[in-house]
Amino acid sequence: MNTNRPMLLALLATLCAGKAFSQDDDLLAGLEEAPKKEYVYNAFKSSRVIMTHSMELLRPGVLDFRILHRFGKLNQGAKNFYGLDEAWIRLGLDYGVTNNLTVGIGRSKYKQELDGFAKWRVIHQAKGPKALPFSLVLVGGGTLSTAPWADPTRKNYFTSRMAYYAQAIIGRKFSDKLTLQVAPTILHRNLTELKSDPHDLYAVAIGGRIGLSRRISLTADYVYVANQPRKELHHPFSIGFDIETGGHVFQLHFTNAFGMNERTMLSETPNSWGKGDVQFGFNISRAFQIGHKKKK
Repeated sequence: MNTNRPMLLALLATLCAGKAFSQDDDLLAGLEEAPKKEYVYNAFKSSRVIMTHSMELLRPGVLDFRILHRFGKLNQGAKNFYGLDEAWIRLGLDYGVTNNLTVGIGRSKYKQELDGFAKWRVIHQAKGPKALPFSLVLVGGGTLSTAPWADPTRKNYFTSRMAYYAQAIIGRKFSDKLTLQVAPTILHRNLTELKSDPHDLYAVAIGGRIGLSRRISLTADYVYVANQPRKELHHPFSIGFDIETGGHVFQLHFTNAFGMNERTMLSETPNSWGKGDVQFGFNISRAFQIGHKKKK
């Protein structure tokens, strides 16, 4: 009898089993989950940088109640308690219809203006397969003054109360610490303050965010109006801090922008940083999930 036969059979069985396990490993390796495209969110803490729209949209079913509050000019001194005796306000409601569509309405104290907008994300920045390096957001809106006519004796037209604007926001979140965006903008006014003023204003808004900590960011936006018609009007510039506390985003800022919607901001900014015509203000954003969360 050959005593080596059992040993040979055991060796063959071991080799076959090892090959089978190796084949199973190869099959499992082929079943590993492929990388997925990941969309980039939280480029800004809010749907606004400070004065201007940001590339960020609300999630579906989210209602954002916004309070924009602005005091008077700091250089008015103690007689006006450094601007704190004066106050201007805008109240607004923004709603996330879909993941890529946000709409909003608001009312400002100045000229008792109503405003509304629609914000649509065409391109969403993403990582992974078929990565998209930036976001493109289109915004269209309008304003309506409800204040009494300055001269009620003349023939006034309802359309003279209205203005419209459109802009394209191109932005990129470079990291959790840095976001930058640029937004070409056009504003049309049916009625201008002076006959010599152009009905259409062309502007470029630049905005950015620098993360200082998990809940605090430095934000700024600047709007260059290319065909500003009068020397006494200036380009709006705002700088401040975003503080996130749960469902709230609290913005503290300084600005020379008197108005709190696109019409007044672009066409009625008489304040100058160089002359100290700076206003302190704050914006409060409170988000409520009132609709069902939708899949992305």
